[in-house]
Amino acid sequence: MASDTTVVPSADGSAGEVMAAVDEDGGVERYVIADVERDEAWLAAPTADAAMLHEMR
Repeated sequence: MASDTTVVPSADGSAGEVMAAVDEDGGVERYVIADVERDEAWLAAPTADAAMLHEMR
C-alpha cells in the first residue's frame, strides 16, 4: 500500500492532516482519502474509476 500525508488548510483557516492511500479489499483496489484528525471523515473510490491527473487539469 502506498500512502502520503499532507497538512492542508480548511475553509476556516485551521490545518488538518489528510492521508491518501491505495488499499486492496477483496481483490478490488480503492483510492482512500481520509482526514486522520476526525472520526469517520474519509471517502473511497475504486482505482478503476479514478481520473488520471492529466485529465483533471
